[in-house]
Parts: sequence; C-alpha cells; structure tokens
Amino acid sequence: MQTLTLTQPDDWHLHLRDGAALQAVLPHTVRQFSRAIIMPNLKPPVRSVADAAAYRDRILAAIPAGKRFEPLMTLYLTDNTDPAEIIAAKASQFVKAVKYYPAGATTNSDFGVTDIRKCDRVFEAMQQVNMPLLLHGEVTDKAVDIFDREQVFIEKHLIPLKQRFPHLRIVLEHITTSDAVEFVLGNNNIAATITPQHLLFNRNILFKGGIRPHFYCLPILKHEAHRRAILQAATSGNAKFFLGTDSAPHGRNSKETSCGCAGCFSALHAMELYAEAFETVDAIDKLEAFASFYGPDFYQLPRNTEKITLTKTTWRIPDEVPFAESGLVPLRAGEEMTWQMA
Repeated sequence: MQTLTLTQPDDWHLHLRDGAALQAVLPHTVRQFSRAIIMPNLKPPVRSVADAAAYRDRILAAIPAGKRFEPLMTLYLTDNTDPAEIIAAKASQFVKAVKYYPAGATTNSDFGVTDIRKCDRVFEAMQQVNMPLLLHGEVTDKAVDIFDREQVFIEKHLIPLKQRFPHLRIVLEHITTSDAVEFVLGNNNIAATITPQHLLFNRNILFKGGIRPHFYCLPILKHEAHRRAILQAATSGNAKFFLGTDSAPHGRNSKETSCGCAGCFSALHAMELYAEAFETVDAIDKLEAFASFYGPDFYQLPRNTEKITLTKTTWRIPDEVPFAESGLVPLRAGEEMTWQMA
C-alpha cells in the first residue's frame, strides 16, 4: 500500500494553550483534523460558559486563513462547579463536555477536584442533559506508585461513580493499562481515547540512553504488556476506542530542566504516528474508523465528509518547531517516519 485515503479525522483530546503558544501550535492540528475537543486547563482554567466562549473566539481568530476547523469546548470541573453551569453549557451548543482533573494530577490541574463525591450534583445534571464527562483517570495519593495510579483510580473512584450514575456518558481519557481496557469493554456508556505515545512506546523509552524528557507524559508510559493491550484495543474495530492525541506543547526550556513538564507534542505528525502504530499489527484497515468515525458517533456529531491522504514515504521529524518561548520538540524528534500526510 503506497497511499491511504481516509475520512478527515478529529482529535478528541487536545491542548492548544493560549496566546503566542496557541498561534504556534494550532496550524499543525488544523492541517490534519477537522475538529478537536479542547482541554480547559489554562491559567486560570475555563470554568464557565463565558470562559469557554472567550477561549473559543481566540482559537477561531488563530485559524490560518483559508482553513476550516471547529473547536469543541469543555469546562474545567472544580469542587465548586454549579449544576446550573452544566445546563447553560448544554444550551450553548459549543460546550461539548466537562473535564475532571484530580487536583495536582498534571499540568495546570491545581484547581481540580479534591474529592470526586463533591461533584455528585454536577454529575446528576450532566446525566440529565446527556453531557459527557471526560476523566483524567489517576489518583494523586503519594502512597500509590505512579505506575498504578490508573488502576487504583478505576477501583477506588470510577467503579463507584458508574454505580451512582449508570447513565452518565464517560470518556476515560488517554488510557494506559489493560485494566482500563477491561473496564471500558465491560461497562455501558463509557469510551476511551488513546494517544500515539501509548500505542508506540512502553516505559523503557523514558530511559533509553539517558533520561528522555520529551517522552514524559501523564499518565506515564507503562509496561510493555499494557502497551500491547492498548494497541489491541485501538486496532480491534471496537467503537468504544477512538483517537485522542493529548498533544501537549511545552517549550524545550520547560521540558529539559530539573523539573520538566509532563506532555508529548504530537500534533505535528499525529496521523503519521497512528498509521505506523496500526501498521505494526497489520491493522491499517482499521485506522479510519478509529480516527474518523467512532469519536463523532460517541459525541453524537456528524461524521466528516472531507478526505486526507497519507503516502508511504520516508521523512525525518524535525528536531524542533517554532514555539512561543523556545523551540518545541516533537515526539520522536530527529527520527524517520514511513508515512506522511500529503
């Protein structure tokens, strides 16, 4: 196969930042994706419909001339979110979901939820208006090993949440373990996004030849057995699993430091990365549904009609691309790839 033509995909988990950073990274996403679920963890976070509307306007203003792109907005859940804000969000039609971060779990999550049960009134409202809940599914308890935080979250928080709100639609984002795959498969009204880094790499890559900060993300890369389970889920043809890059831009000076930020930047070459992952298990025929169909179906949105084409060719990922404060290092920078978007 020398060319691969797909219905234009969407990214169901994306960080765009704001200001100069937004201006720098948005064109990479627009080149490949028609729509994206935009993460709300700005400083300060996007906590209201008014915040989301203002941020959406800034994104629309940054779209390159002549290009089309629809940002799908989310609200940042806090201990104090008012259920009335959920009703307003649903009425807005441009807010598509609410994002749960455990306080302190990842970048700009300090405003996150300290106790998930404090949000039950919000979850009840979300269930009533059919608003999806997007979960960063990790505990932040320092007593829990970083490689076990997803599994413990499922057992301690997600199972009870589903019992309390069986009709709440949930996306368990950027899943990293076989435990998450099993939970998604075994429960109704729940789906999962999968990133390119969790399909392609296990935790060994973090230390190959030394510490490699540009492979550091949260949830952290896991054991090879978990990577294989994630890859099998993504390529299975099951509509519960779909594309979400979690592309998270941090300048080189924020990654290559004594306390580097978590996040992998993949918006530059996301579809090429996914194509390589699917090809490793001879499942390239399953890529279109994973990237272009299952996400819109879960979010109850129309599928795209435009097409993109990937070509079988060898090219080198740049060492860095321009960014706001310093160079931005893409995932697998400097390495060769075997698919390229036309």
